[in-house]
Amino acid sequence: MEESSKAVEVEQEASEAKAPHEALFLVLSYLPVYEVVVMSQVCTSLRDAVNNDILPWLNVIVQRPLSWRLNDEILIKITSKANGRLKTLALINCMHVTDHGLQRVVQQNPLINKLHIPACTGITPEGVLGAVKTLCQRSNCLKTLSINGIYNIQKEHLDMLIMNLGKNQPLEEQQKQQQPVYYHERCSFSVFKQEESWRLIDLEICPRCFEVRMVYDCPKEHCTRREWPLAPCRGCNFCIPRCENCGGCIESGEVEEGACEDIFCLECWLQLPKCSFCNKPYCKQHTNWWCTSSDSSLICKVCDENSHGYTYTDVL
Repeated sequence: MEESSKAVEVEQEASEAKAPHEALFLVLSYLPVYEVVVMSQVCTSLRDAVNNDILPWLNVIVQRPLSWRLNDEILIKITSKANGRLKTLALINCMHVTDHGLQRVVQQNPLINKLHIPACTGITPEGVLGAVKTLCQRSNCLKTLSINGIYNIQKEHLDMLIMNLGKNQPLEEQQKQQQPVYYHERCSFSVFKQEESWRLIDLEICPRCFEVRMVYDCPKEHCTRREWPLAPCRGCNFCIPRCENCGGCIESGEVEEGACEDIFCLECWLQLPKCSFCNKPYCKQHTNWWCTSSDSSLICKVCDENSHGYTYTDVL
């Protein structure tokens, strides 16, 4: 009797369970692929929405932890769920995707207007050119392209990419290429940023070394480099060291190292909280790396690991 009554109670609770809020179904279209798959396992309604609705697949964003698992076959299968209406393709550090897979996807989805494939090392410059040409053959031209981290991109490739991207772009859109880009904001990129902040392409020719790289501007209002006519404060990170926290230029004698092995200008280094043992700070990107010692003081990961392996009195 007790078992039957419990079974009845379980059935009643299941029948009284409410369906997910309608807002959750709208959120699906703004989630990376990994989160979309996880949401499909929450309940039957969300599973059906993920499997049968086109909306969650109009913007395909693949990043960690799925980046290293994605290959051409899986990519083609995922993008086919959009039925040729894919708008955004963002593959972050997907090293197993090749030219063949990318070309298949753009051929089946001619409406793509945002293509972001940074650090996809399996894709070649020729593969990028082929994909861009395919997408730019129609009036609905590709609006923005991110390819930083793809090997062997030369000036000739960059010129061809800019030419294709600018075919159906008004002059005002092309002038956005000159908008400032700051080093410390590079990790805050989002494919859903406002259109006014987009650039046609993330790479350009460094004015100092003349290589095809990401070129950054200095956010400091009174930067000493700006006063030097032969050494402007605009260039790639190889030519001009920049502070991880503020993105400003760093003079050779003012470089300070952090616990995360990033570099800081002296001004930022003095203002940031530091490890109680090594006296090094973390940058804004790695503030979640802090550990707490027994006396509630901050301690970096390296010092925390060392403290569990031996005591500091033994070293002394």
